[in-house]
Amino acid sequence: MTALLQRIYKVDQSGSTVPRELQAGATTFAAMAYILAVNPSILAAAGMPQAALITVTALTAALSTLLMGWLTNYPLALAPGMGINAYFAFTICLGLGVSWQSALGLVFVNGCIFLALSVTGIREKIISAIPHQLKLAITCGIGLFIAFIGLQKGGIITASPATFVTHGDFGSPAVPLCFAGILLTAVLVTRKVPGAIILSILAVAVVGLVVPDGKGGHITTMPAHLFSLPASPAPTVLQLNFDLLLHDFGKALPIILTLLLVDMFDNIGTLIGVTQRAGLLDASGKLPKAGRALVADSLAAIMSSLLGTSTVVSYIESASGVEAGGRTGLTGATTGVLFLLALFLTPVILALPPAATAPALVIVGIFMFQSVAQLKLDDFSEAAPIFLIIAGIPLSFSIAEGIGLGLIAYAVLRLASGRAKETHWLTYVLALIFAAHLLRALFAHLG
Repeated sequence: MTALLQRIYKVDQSGSTVPRELQAGATTFAAMAYILAVNPSILAAAGMPQAALITVTALTAALSTLLMGWLTNYPLALAPGMGINAYFAFTICLGLGVSWQSALGLVFVNGCIFLALSVTGIREKIISAIPHQLKLAITCGIGLFIAFIGLQKGGIITASPATFVTHGDFGSPAVPLCFAGILLTAVLVTRKVPGAIILSILAVAVVGLVVPDGKGGHITTMPAHLFSLPASPAPTVLQLNFDLLLHDFGKALPIILTLLLVDMFDNIGTLIGVTQRAGLLDASGKLPKAGRALVADSLAAIMSSLLGTSTVVSYIESASGVEAGGRTGLTGATTGVLFLLALFLTPVILALPPAATAPALVIVGIFMFQSVAQLKLDDFSEAAPIFLIIAGIPLSFSIAEGIGLGLIAYAVLRLASGRAKETHWLTYVLALIFAAHLLRALFAHLG
């Protein structure tokens, strides 16, 4: 078996060993296993069946990670993306009133466009058209958005008719337990403990077994069985439709554009960051198999819509496997197999309370917000759109609106300051699309 794995993944040529690759794959899985609990809990808010989502999350993570390893032999793992799943559930479905079936149809269209752009090379041109500082701002804004959702799900922040939001009821046992989970996760991450997020989820869930919920029970309810056959994915598989695209193209277009932009930024950033850390970039800083990696991402996005979840993306947690010595697709293959084995733990995953899973959202949000350190705010013409993106995404509870506000402001300020030629023409096209979206809403309101 070892000889076969050596031949398939060329482990010797990478300077690694099979045992090291297997250990790295397990490390990556431990770092991102939280998605099995968090993704279903987020998408369930859109009315999707949570048990089926656990199965679908594991299947898409496993199959797309195996696909990436097969096409590129890179140690990259994929799963339904954090940020995109929140946009899917809270903005598209709950905010805009789109059914989750129609939202999956838009994810499918996004994946097809993604594939076409990747194959033709246009994808890189679009990415290069967005100013780097705005890309960083989008990452920071999404990070705040995810963290805000986590604080809300954990009860640390609640709605207020007077101030819009306020602190939660710390007299309710679940709220301080959730905050303790955030602190525990932060400590473990700071000390670089492998699998910090999933360990914290499990620790809070176990403590919740003995902490009363104030309603006669406990925060965590012990499942009847620890193991079971995987829940059927049938309730979400091939349930997508294209009703919104066919009947309200003006409403669908900004959603598709946002999915496309977020997907591109997420995947490209992860791809370059992880492969650079693994020493896979060539002397000129380019990735030899970038085209194949982009195609794998695109096919994974299409597959996610067919199986019934929000867009699958490359995970920055892959870096944990690289730090453990992973250098080939065998690392990803190991991660994928472990996701399949996790399917038999569905009862345990369903039993995890919000107090246990919400801290994961907050910590992932902090990870993304760390990009703020790279922002340059001395130029007001850039600081203003950066601020509008970072503040607009969480405060409007919409990634699309936040990006739109920032792009429009950036284009206007470039034109007003006489620096129009310094900006790629595609940037203005994207700004016009978002402006048309806002004007459409205005005209609809005016009648």
